Amino acid sequence: MTTPTPAAASDPEDGAAAFARRHLRHNLLALGLDFGFFLVALSFASPSTILPAFAAHLGAPSVVIGAIPAVMTLGWYLPSLFAAGHTQGLRLKLPFVLRYTLWERVPVSVLAGVAFFLAERAPAAALGVMLAMLLVMTGVGGFLMPAWMDIVGRAVPTTLRGRFFAVTSMAGSAGGLAGGVATAWILGAVTPPASYGFCFLLSTLCMGLSFGALALTREPPASAPPPSPSLGAHLRRIPGLLRGDRNLSWFLGARALATFGTMAGGFYTLYALRAHGAQPWHVGLFTTITLAGQLAGSLALGWLADRAGHRLVIAIGAVAMGGASLMALGAPSLPLFSLVFAAAGVHQAAIHVSALNVLLEFAPVESERPVYVGLGTTMLAPVAFLAPLVAGVMVDGWGFAAVFSTAAAASVLAVALLLGRVRDPRHAARSGARGERP
Repeated sequence: MTTPTPAAASDPEDGAAAFARRHLRHNLLALGLDFGFFLVALSFASPSTILPAFAAHLGAPSVVIGAIPAVMTLGWYLPSLFAAGHTQGLRLKLPFVLRYTLWERVPVSVLAGVAFFLAERAPAAALGVMLAMLLVMTGVGGFLMPAWMDIVGRAVPTTLRGRFFAVTSMAGSAGGLAGGVATAWILGAVTPPASYGFCFLLSTLCMGLSFGALALTREPPASAPPPSPSLGAHLRRIPGLLRGDRNLSWFLGARALATFGTMAGGFYTLYALRAHGAQPWHVGLFTTITLAGQLAGSLALGWLADRAGHRLVIAIGAVAMGGASLMALGAPSLPLFSLVFAAAGVHQAAIHVSALNVLLEFAPVESERPVYVGLGTTMLAPVAFLAPLVAGVMVDGWGFAAVFSTAAAASVLAVALLLGRVRDPRHAARSGARGERP
């Protein structure tokens, strides 16, 4: 592991910006490999395909299957705002991230042990351990998200961030495509639950490679970071911040609707298994198709984000998710139903490229970036947690069609709000109109 290198007084080019420019190529590679391998790791433990299928194998009811993306999203979203105040005052954030990110990665190896040694003997206990490990993994990830994004914000210029996340998402998707083929073969050739155990082992390997790449990052130091406020003082700022930036408030409302529109994501695979007679190996194929959609989406959306702004990219992602739910409603056969996963992949690409990037641009000054990242994720946590649980209840009470219809309607409303009320913060800042109506 390398130690992050701050700018030294003897450096011929003073300042964090100069440091970032000198180490730009190195950091693009290190951070890109970190993010890319992390995405590949998630393809072997996909919350939309692999994990729901594993839960179904363990005998989980629909509401518990719906709880999988709910638990994971709650973990990723909820802690960020509470961690932001502390991380805001750190001049170097990489040591903090490296210290705790191991706890984000170890749970996947525990899932492998659950699949190999516990799933057959005690499926109910295996399901409980699975949900607990997913909460630990994502909770630590959410706690570290403001710090990691701040590192990216200082290491990668604004005009390159869209393409940076797009290229790394593409690389992750390409690796995930190979992983999807491997997953399909494993799930078809190996008897479950051992087949899922091998998938989780491959995920663990990719998590380790991601950590190694992250450790090689040369972090530019934050320029004069403010002292870390107390948690109470930090949280008391938030209402005033939202009142002072109406554009941000509208954006968060639109994102909440778009997040509710993802409520059906964990049920596409389950519906294919029940309604279209999909076989276990199809789950790997669905993962591959999702990643193909993500790859194709990233190719275009990164370029678009750097030129037209992240608001438009997020709106396109919401359109894709709404389209996925509408296709799930009307697809007459399994081959056509597979297109649902391609559209879901485009939505994932949009989120990877722009969902966090746009929060960096909402922040009026560099030191506020962790706060805005934390605010923009934690505020979505209640919706992100409840939406799939509501979907699980709806599936049991009214069927899949009710879930798909509701998800599509929420996505349509999100697009309308994004395009009708939200101004891209990059353009608002240039015109001096931050916080004003578009």
